Amino acid sequence: MRDLVYLTPNTEEPFTTSEVIAEYARVKHDTVQKLIQRHESDFKSFGLVGFEIRAVNNPGSRGTKYVKVYKLNEQQATLLLTFLRNTPVVIEFKKELVRQFFAMRKELMNIKEIKAERKPLRTSMTDAIKALPDSPHKKFKYNQYTDLAYMAALGKTARQLRKERGADKNATASDYMSSDELTAVSKMENRISVLLEVGMDYQTIKNSLLRTKLIGA
Repeated sequence: MRDLVYLTPNTEEPFTTSEVIAEYARVKHDTVQKLIQRHESDFKSFGLVGFEIRAVNNPGSRGTKYVKVYKLNEQQATLLLTFLRNTPVVIEFKKELVRQFFAMRKELMNIKEIKAERKPLRTSMTDAIKALPDSPHKKFKYNQYTDLAYMAALGKTARQLRKERGADKNATASDYMSSDELTAVSKMENRISVLLEVGMDYQTIKNSLLRTKLIGA
């Protein structure tokens, strides 16, 4: 199965969608929508019932159709599944959904821990940049070294990462990274700060870091 559970940057709670449940429980999406609407007060007892409107282009039909896709936390998704028949397909889907919610909660905890550990390392790098001799282009070096850390760790700049993951151009790229990616970037930022402190210039640091990527592009 593909990913069934998602995590929006800077949120505390993993979620699945009405589309995912419809697809893997093998029921129509409008059936799932109606169940949520019919039992809306029950779903709201487990938190806000979020949704987004998605544009869908159906081959052979005129114009664009707009579909309301609900976002459900683990308790809401579990409640919804109690309204469906316990077919073998639904049972297998439930098991996988539980597994993925557990894995995503663990990933969320890992991300929080790594971000806390990364903060002083990131500060060390920005302090090392701040200590460089003044120049008209010094203010651009923060983004330059950040992109170098991303390229060395992930094979992508911050801009490329935001575009790849559908983030706003002003979003913080690290908010769209996995725990493994954050760890790799943090290691590169630490190496950059050490190399700056011993007096290496940008090109020398770049040549050194790009020889060893921690995560493939």
